[in-house]
Parts: sequence; structure tokens; C-alpha cells
Amino acid sequence: MEQICFELEHVEMSYFDKEILKIDRLAVHQFDRIGIVGKNGAGKSTLLKLLAGKEQPTKGKVHRYNEFAYFAQLEAPSETDIDPSLVGKLKLPKDSRALSGGEQTRKKLAQLFTHYYEALLIDEPTTHLDQEGIAFLVDQLRYYYGALVLISHDRELLNELVTTIWEIEDGEVKVYSGNYSEYMTQKQVQREQQQQAHEQYIKEKSRLEKAVEEKMKKAQKVAQEGKMSKREAKAKPNKSFMTKSKGTSQKTMQKAAKAIESRMGKLQEVQAVVEERPIIFHPSKTLELHNKFPIMADRFTLQIENKLLLDQVSFQFPLGKKIAITGNNGSGKSTLLTHIADKDPNLIISPKAVIGYFKQMSYQFTTDETVLQFVKNRSQYDEGFLRTVLHSMQFVGTDLQKSVKSLSGGEAIRLQLCHLFLGEYNILLLDEPTNFLDIYAIEALEKFIHAYKGTIIFVSHDQIFMKRVADYIYLIEQQRLKPL
Repeated sequence: MEQICFELEHVEMSYFDKEILKIDRLAVHQFDRIGIVGKNGAGKSTLLKLLAGKEQPTKGKVHRYNEFAYFAQLEAPSETDIDPSLVGKLKLPKDSRALSGGEQTRKKLAQLFTHYYEALLIDEPTTHLDQEGIAFLVDQLRYYYGALVLISHDRELLNELVTTIWEIEDGEVKVYSGNYSEYMTQKQVQREQQQQAHEQYIKEKSRLEKAVEEKMKKAQKVAQEGKMSKREAKAKPNKSFMTKSKGTSQKTMQKAAKAIESRMGKLQEVQAVVEERPIIFHPSKTLELHNKFPIMADRFTLQIENKLLLDQVSFQFPLGKKIAITGNNGSGKSTLLTHIADKDPNLIISPKAVIGYFKQMSYQFTTDETVLQFVKNRSQYDEGFLRTVLHSMQFVGTDLQKSVKSLSGGEAIRLQLCHLFLGEYNILLLDEPTNFLDIYAIEALEKFIHAYKGTIIFVSHDQIFMKRVADYIYLIEQQRLKPL
């Protein structure tokens, strides 16, 4: 029997009287490979911190039986020892005083893999990593001999590395066997079963309602027949017997109807699967572009200070298409997007181009508007459609009335994405839009991109995301822009 590494018993976790997690019992065994998924704010990082002892539960106990390492998403790297071979593999700079986001993540990974631990607790390790960094991480973890608990929005990483999914929803943890794709298949089967059960419930409820109606009609008919005239009553032999018989029959019918109503009351109601209103973004007629290639370059060179990023590249980005740009950190992806946004005179950009730009940064809003007011004041769509779009990005219920000033970093990013897709633009530039989104928000963004009729150019390292939405994928490598 496999040894237990971590065990949670009767654990409850609350913040300001709001229950975040409620777990009867959950265990991590010696060779488990677990991926934790759930919406932003569901409690994924909190659960990992409980396992690591970084936070204490409001109630219950967490047992730790092995030596483990904890990789925190937002913490800066420490100054612990690093295996020199990993410094070379991860291309870490010698001067570590001013590291970029990607370099900080690489340094933390080097520290993580310098020593062997019997268990690893890892929170969003691919944030800021390029394809080289992700490939290194996968190679290190694919043959790791120990317990792995991983939070990630990278679906390909989850497919590669985990064999169990813990889904956090409404404070509870549901366990699914398999990787992320297998988990999604199981969720789809559950939705189909729920819909079938709902249809069966509606059918049975309708049948019982009809049966009650028929019994009550019969009872009413018997009652009407009992109200005969005195002459009719005298003419009928054994009238007292007949009257008594009809009264009994009426009561029987009413009793049967009540019994059926009682059965209806015991029917277990099954809710229908909620289908969201379809999303299609229609730019206004005044924003329509007619150039077959609204963004082009002819022997374009891109240089920052003394670093050459692109050397005389030529390209044509087609109208209405979704174009992905990928490549290693520092290759010039974000810089190219910035030059397009600024309408660099050395590029050929349609004069009618109205560009919306999502940058790699934390967004902060300064107005006094609510979330709903913010998009209403910047969009021509009706309120019902705005609510559908916001709901897709997990703004539900009272979230719509939140002040935009009070939004968390993740909420602000999701609102900015909603604003761009709902806004008056015909070209969108998205720089690493999936970096701080959970899987559900990434899937919502995929729907947005498919529903958008304009041109989108985006930078990403997320392989599944690119495969799902891109019409064309370009790689920046060795100062060239190469189609893949």
C-alpha cells in the first residue's frame, strides 16, 4: 500500500466568515500526480498553502509525513543554492539583481530541482515561461519519482503530467481520475446525464400532473351525477345505495389524486443544464476594413538599443484572421505588438485600423463605475448581451455591481478583455492574454476569439490555446518571423 504524504481531516477554511474550503478527508499518496483546477478565487492556492503549512485551517487538521518543496506563484526567488548545471540549462544570467518575470520563474525552478524532495507542491509554474522553459519543466517532472500536486492553467501541462484531477467548486473538492482531457470528457458525460435526468423528470412530472387532472375530472363528474333532481331520485330504485356508491367513488378519485400529488412532491427535481446565449461580436459598419491585408511589412527591421530583434522581415496579416506569434522570451514578440499598436511608419497599416491593445501588465481602474456600468459606457451592445459576455468571464450576481476600483488583479484583467472585445475596434492585439487567467476564463476567451469578426494578433506560449484559436502561427527565431 502506498504511503500517505499529506492528509487533511475535517478541514474548514474561512476568510471573514466566508467559507472557502470544506473537506471531510483528502489524502495525497506517495506516487500521486494531482492537478488542481477551479475558477479564480475557488481556493486552489489556499488548498496548496494548507498542504504546505503556509496557512492554518480554521478547523480540522493537516498532516504532513514527508519532506517536500513548495513553489509559490507570486513569491520572488530566494538566495538558496542552485545546481550549476541547471544555471546553464535554464540560461540564468550571472547578475540576478534585475531579473525579468521569466528569469525569476526559471531561477525558482532551478532552486526547486537542485535537491530531491519526496513531494512537490507547485503553483502555476509556467507563468512568464517561454516554450524552452516549459519543455525543461515537463522533462524534470515527467519522470519525477514522488508525489506531485500541481496548479496550472496550462492544459497541455496537465495532460502531460497528472493522472488525477481535484476540482474545487463551492468549497468542495471532487476527485476525477485521469488527466485534464479525461476530466473534461467525464464532465461532459455528467452534463449529458444531467440533461437526460432533467428531461426524464419533466416527462414524469407532466405524466403525473395529467393523471391528477384526469382523476379530479372524474371526481367532479361523479359529483355532478349525484346532484340529480328529486323526481329522478324517486324514480331510481335503491337510490340510497346509488348515492352512497357515488359518494364513495368520488372520495376514491380524490384520494387517488392526492396520492399522485404526493408522488409528485417526492420527485427529485433535476435542473436543466444552463446553455448560455451565443456570443457573436459584430463591429459597426463604420469600422469595416476592406484591405485584404490590413497589416503588412516589407523588409522590416526591429531593433532595441543594440539588440537586433527582427532583420528585414516581410509579412502580410490577412483580414479577419487570428494570428498567433510565439518564440522564446526576449525574441521580440511583445515589441512587435507595441510597434503595430503605435502604427510604426515602417509598417504598412490600414489607415482605417482602430486598434485595441491588451498589454502584459496589471490593470487598475480609476473611475467610480460598477463593472456593468464600465462596459455599458464603452459599448454599443444591449445590456442582455453585455451580461452574457461578463458572465462568461465569471462576473456573476453581485460582481456586476462591484466598483471597478476594488477589483483584484485577475478580475481587472478579465474586465479589460471583455472591454476590448465589446469595444469599438476592428483589430485586437493581445499580449500573453492567458497568463493570469484560470482554465475556465481561458476557455471563455477562446469563445470570444472565435466569435470576433475582426482581426486578432496575439502572443502566446500556450500550445492548446494556439491550436484552438489561431488560423496562422508564426515563430520569431534568429531575427526571422517564420510561419509554422
